[in-house]
Amino acid sequence: MSSSQFSSESGPYDDSEIVTIYDEEGRSLDCYVENEIEYDGKNYVLLMPTDLAIVILTEETNTEDEEYPETIMVEDSDEIEAIFDDAKAVLGELNLYLKRTGFILSASGELPPLEENNIISLEIEEHISEIEPEELQFLASFYCLEQKYNICTPLTPILFVGERKKLGKIEVFQAEEEELSWILEELLFEEYEDN
Repeated sequence: MSSSQFSSESGPYDDSEIVTIYDEEGRSLDCYVENEIEYDGKNYVLLMPTDLAIVILTEETNTEDEEYPETIMVEDSDEIEAIFDDAKAVLGELNLYLKRTGFILSASGELPPLEENNIISLEIEEHISEIEPEELQFLASFYCLEQKYNICTPLTPILFVGERKKLGKIEVFQAEEEELSWILEELLFEEYEDN
């Protein structure tokens, strides 16, 4: 589990609690507490990033079938580091500010209007502590390292599940932890019932 430090700020539009979680490299990510449940003496929270989640895609040519390259999500730290400045500049033209935050890349600013021809449907394997989207909004593309990259944002919110510890710390669950699926179902169900 990764830990976080609790903060009691309020969201810009409502009274949602905001907490800061940290990944294993110490990078922070501010999240709204969407829901909280207590079970067996423990408090579990459902978290949603305060900024837009950003996904960078590229194509990888399979040597067996060069006609149909596979679309993959860029996850390698070194590759992200190499293309980050270009991605940041391209998003800056849309008045979006790209950030290297914990767990995910994120951006602040207002999204351009969603148009049907800017929706990309994609199968993405689950990441640690995340519900992965299948539909993404295309934002921009750029070339770097002789490769084309597409910058997108998920249409389905990225969510994290954590346990609130003493002194306000939150430990974010890893995907392989058995409790996660049951707790996530409960948190989502409770949130749906409240709305």
